[in-house]
Amino acid sequence: MRFSTVVAALLPVGAAFAETFVVKVGGGSLSYSPNQLTNVQNDDVIQFQFLDKNHTVTQSTFAQPCSNITDPTGLVTSVDSGYQFVQPNATEFPVWQITINNASAPLWFYCRQATHCQMGMVFAVNPTAEKSWDAFKALAAQSTSVNGSPNGNAANGTSTATGSSGSNTTAGVAPSGASAGAAAGTNSGAPSPSASTTGATGNGAGAVRVGAGASLLTLVGLSLGLLL
Repeated sequence: MRFSTVVAALLPVGAAFAETFVVKVGGGSLSYSPNQLTNVQNDDVIQFQFLDKNHTVTQSTFAQPCSNITDPTGLVTSVDSGYQFVQPNATEFPVWQITINNASAPLWFYCRQATHCQMGMVFAVNPTAEKSWDAFKALAAQSTSVNGSPNGNAANGTSTATGSSGSNTTAGVAPSGASAGAAAGTNSGAPSPSASTTGATGNGAGAVRVGAGASLLTLVGLSLGLLL
């Protein structure tokens, strides 16, 4: 008991009270579950567990739900898990997580696989009454972007996320912990996932921190419906 007390006293204040939220990605439907989180605080961790198919967790803006965030030069600055491919018979599943560094404004995410975003695969952190998850989803349904590109010319689930895996993110989100690798046992032809976290600021992504390294979640006995 005394040892536990000493360890707790040595922890940073934020770390001692940080909470980890678990979000399921896919798993029989084109969705994040839960599809939104509220009351997320600085230093809280959001862990995304990829259960099937080949999805992403990619940051966007409220106004353009299905498009990557870019700087004035066109460089993609979105926080991005990269495509996380899961074999139909997988027993281990990719895990990717972010740490919130600035919880003062909402953060918006989507799956950039094909038109999954338009089909409702969107996610929000700390949405507001004025900018709600429902409003974000409605805007996504009207988007003409495909695979995160406004021009619809991005590769469909075959390329990795833009940027180097595990680099520091942009402004508002900091992917921390694991940029997940493909589940064990996947074939060599599967897309190679990476976390895209470039160094621009001002889009809310710097509120997140992402780290490098693969992490796998083992779910024993999990049965999934695998429809794209």
